[in-house]
Amino acid sequence: MAIYLDNHSTTRLDPRVLEAMLPWLTDHYGNAGSTTHRMGHEARDAVEAAREKFARAVGAEPDEIIFTSGATESVNLAILGAAARRRAAGGRIVSWNAEHRAVLDPLEHLASRREAEVVLLPVAGRDESVPGLIDLERFREACTSGTFLATLLVANNEIGTIQPAAAVAELIHAAGGMLHLDCAQAIGRMAVDVDALGADLASFSAHKFHGPKGVGALFVRRRFRPARIAGRVFGGGQERGLRSGTLDVPGIVGMGEAAAIAAEGWREEAEAVGRLRDRLWEGLARQVPGVVLNGPPLDDAAVRLTCNLNLHVAGVDGQTLLATLAEEDLALSSGSACSSASPGPSHVLAAIGLGEDEARASLRFGLSRFTCPAEIDRAVDLIAAGVARLRR
Repeated sequence: MAIYLDNHSTTRLDPRVLEAMLPWLTDHYGNAGSTTHRMGHEARDAVEAAREKFARAVGAEPDEIIFTSGATESVNLAILGAAARRRAAGGRIVSWNAEHRAVLDPLEHLASRREAEVVLLPVAGRDESVPGLIDLERFREACTSGTFLATLLVANNEIGTIQPAAAVAELIHAAGGMLHLDCAQAIGRMAVDVDALGADLASFSAHKFHGPKGVGALFVRRRFRPARIAGRVFGGGQERGLRSGTLDVPGIVGMGEAAAIAAEGWREEAEAVGRLRDRLWEGLARQVPGVVLNGPPLDDAAVRLTCNLNLHVAGVDGQTLLATLAEEDLALSSGSACSSASPGPSHVLAAIGLGEDEARASLRFGLSRFTCPAEIDRAVDLIAAGVARLRR
């Protein structure tokens, strides 16, 4: 069987989630917008129950959750929707150079159309204590009076760096702006509470925490300091007019169930996965000469996701090694995997100071609740053999 260590890309659907979804894929197939009959009412009630379940998992209220097709749509809705509300007045958006492309591309779009001034700050380099960490003082200086939005990846999808979101929230709120958090990699892997994090907007994707693909959510704060954004998809008025379209009832039910499971067991799961991640690193460090860690230290769960490992192997091309490992049914990705349309090396690894050769020699590992010790040991042996073969 395949050894799957690419869980930052997507995760296996939890069987409990599938069980919750199945009735809504078969017998109960009503449209949640068709409430003139029983099947429509049942579908709507299932959506609202899932909305409540997901909201509870992230510390929100149900009416603050907007269902979408995934984190990319949620991020676009948050950034472009916030900018649309400010278009007449212009203003500044502050972010960082190690964000996901789902953030960087909308920001480039706004900057190219001069709809907002975009400031991208650097993150800490490889020689600093926590590579990939943001600099709060630089951020404070960048938050001018015209700054209306900051957008931050809570946990990095390549090197696992966990950011001080609450401190960022305090600074951007003092400047009169809103904070959008990309939480795609966070839920199920660390504590996620939108109030504790200080979020005004927050993006999620179900398939990152053992839910189905094609469904996500955007938190839009309505309490204390309501977030104002404009809708981006029109045609039916669903989801408070911010995201029209027929709701994916089975997907939404699955997302609610997956979030409830993740919120209940994330701490124990993170500890267990962390032990496997350390076993993987120790095995590779022992068997593969010249292997170098990318990103924050592994011994501090406050600054790095326990499910994450990113490394480079001196003198080995990562893509060639991945092709070799794929023949053995070992699923990994390189540092540039999250920018699949781009053949270049990872912009995240470049942001922390890796050269092009080092970035191209990098591998990204993502572990999950379904990873087992035997898979880790087998993966170490396969990688060691693959590196040795390529070096010869």
